[in-house]
Amino acid sequence: MKVLLTRPQGRNQLMVEALTSRGVSHMVTPLLQVEATQTEHKSHGMALLQHADIIIFISTNAVKFAAKAIKQTWPSKTQFYAVGEATLKALSQCGISAQEAPQDSQQTEGLLTLPKLQSLSKKKIVIVRGVGGREALASELTHRGADVSYWEVYRRTCPTLTSVSNAQAWQHAKIDTIVVTSGEILDNLIKLVPKELFAWLRACHIIVPSSRVQEQAIANGFQHVTNAKAANCKAVLAALGL
Repeated sequence: MKVLLTRPQGRNQLMVEALTSRGVSHMVTPLLQVEATQTEHKSHGMALLQHADIIIFISTNAVKFAAKAIKQTWPSKTQFYAVGEATLKALSQCGISAQEAPQDSQQTEGLLTLPKLQSLSKKKIVIVRGVGGREALASELTHRGADVSYWEVYRRTCPTLTSVSNAQAWQHAKIDTIVVTSGEILDNLIKLVPKELFAWLRACHIIVPSSRVQEQAIANGFQHVTNAKAANCKAVLAALGL
């Protein structure tokens, strides 16, 4: 097994250390780039936070870029939620105590099973996320009676890569397993690989973080897809059989 890690720059280190300690060959090619949104959105976002009953962070990037923008004390009477374990840890590092989605479903669907998010009449909820994220969470919270707003603190783009040379390098390195931690990364992977290498790509073992991305991978012709049910290191290693 030789593994390709594709998370944004600076987000692959835990997996690199884990694979290295286990003697598993790997390469790192970030297939997603994350940058802050325009500064004019910051004052609006901070005003939303101050009046929120509940604040939900979708990712570690949501925590990182919100913390950079806010530069002040977080609301004290607000309930905080994190979709995954890594996001929970990022909030903890900011001094925020939060609840996370269940360990066996570290995604939107898991978060929605939490008891305190069932009856939400007139509750003001702010979802902190990247530009253009999924609407399923907001839609369901609204259905449960909440007044939902977004604070979009970052945007995702595809890094500048040379498609043929990168894909050929992966093939020549005998990459046979690819860790894909979001739908955007999967999209960028497919766009990057030229058609003549699709047979190699679709034969690779693809590790995904959720049933949604699993369905996306299968719809694009991937034959060997494993749902890790989370994007954290522990879940991915288990999906790899390590």
